[in-house]
Formats: sequence, structure tokens, C-alpha cells
Amino acid sequence: MVNRVAIGQYIPGNSFLHRLIPPVKIISLLVVLAALFMIKSFTGLGLFALMVLGLYGCSGLPLQRLVTGLRPVLYIILFTLVVYALTNKGGVVLLRVGRFTVDSLGISGGAFMASRLVLLIWTTLLLTFTTAPLSLAAGIEYLLKPLQRLRVPVAEIALIMTIALRFIPTLMEESRRIMWAQMARGVSFDTGGLRQKIRNLTPLIIPLFVGAFRRADELALAMEARGYQVGAERSSLKTARVGPADWLTLLSAAGLLAVVTISHI
Repeated sequence: MVNRVAIGQYIPGNSFLHRLIPPVKIISLLVVLAALFMIKSFTGLGLFALMVLGLYGCSGLPLQRLVTGLRPVLYIILFTLVVYALTNKGGVVLLRVGRFTVDSLGISGGAFMASRLVLLIWTTLLLTFTTAPLSLAAGIEYLLKPLQRLRVPVAEIALIMTIALRFIPTLMEESRRIMWAQMARGVSFDTGGLRQKIRNLTPLIIPLFVGAFRRADELALAMEARGYQVGAERSSLKTARVGPADWLTLLSAAGLLAVVTISHI
């Protein structure tokens, strides 16, 4: 059941992406996403998609995760496509409904933005699939360390992000269990109008919130029992060092950004 939720999951492996240190992966991701937003043609998006698919293949990640990762944002992608189709005017009129028209330029613009959004999600999932939550938090904390001079609680911010990523699959699994349990008791989540459907969600939302607060309380007690203190200096069992593969990854990401900037694809 948890495998249906892509966000926040870590898939163990021994590929070169798994072995990269988290700060390098985060910086490379930001540079690659900057290159993605500078692409201006479908040809560039196609080449970018081939690169992403190649990275998934080299990392040993199952390709069905690409579909699973799009499920939570499928409606956002469709909404983007519809908005661009209705607002962008130009080219050949493909459909006319009253005052509204759908032009070829709107369809192409919507398809381009939807494709860019899909590639954005797939590229970001590469980071979460190949990086353990604790390692990801350590990388974020390392990159935000300069902000400590401004009294920004860097360690606490990284901890909050880690807990949020870790508990997304857990809460999704618990919501499915509660839904199935309520359906076994005769509760229907699909019958009635909109108001009735909202009321039907009450037996789902209340137990979910109660379970979330219970887990938060248990986590706080566990952290307190292990001596966690806010603002205290923390040590690390393993010290990450930048190796040749890390430098090569950074140079490759910078090279991709330079090629996209120069070629205007």
C-alpha cells in the first residue's frame, strides 16, 4: 500500500546516485531544474526527458515509479493544461463554445507547461528515491549552515522537513486503512451530493487527525528519551567527503545549464 505513494519514499540501492553525498545531489538538482526552466522548445524537453529516463535506468529504480509519482499532482497537471488552452490565443481555432475558443497555440502552450511540470516532478523524485530522509536532512542542514550567523534555526528546519517527508507515506497508509475500516462498517464516501460527500469524510478525517497527534506525541517522547535538545550541537557517525563522482556530477549539471543557456533550445 505504501508503494503507491511516491513522495517521501527512499528506495535502497548501490548506484552512483545513491552513493553521491546529499549536498552535491541537492545543488545538482537545483542547477538541473534551472536548466529545465530555461528550455524553450519541445525538442529540449524531449532531450531532457531522455536524460531523466537514463538516470532512472542507471539508478536501478523501477520505471513504474514515474507513473506513481504523478498521481498526487495529476489534477494540477490537467488544470495547467486546461488553463493554458483557454487563455493562450493564436494559431488555428480548434474548438469554439460560446465566447470561449481553444486555439492551437493554447494547446501547444498547455502541453509544454504540463510536460515541464511532469519533468520537474520526475527530476525531484530522483533525489528523494536515492537519498535516505536522515541523509537528506543532513544535506539541507549543511547547505543552510551559513544562515546560523543570522540566528536561523537551521537544525530545527532540517528536522521538520525530514519528519514531514518521512510521515507522508505513513499518513497516506493510515488514511487508506481508516477508509477501508469505515467502508466495512457501511460508510459510503461516493454517494450523495457535494455536501453529503463532505459530511461522509468526517469518519475519515477525525480518526486521521487523532492518529497524527498520537504519533507526534510518541515521537516527541522518543526524542526526549534519547536526549534530544533544541539548539544543541549534534555529532555525526559518518562524515561525508566530496569524491571524484561528486565533482563530476556538479560539473555535468553546470555543463547542462551552460548548454541550455547557449543553445536556446
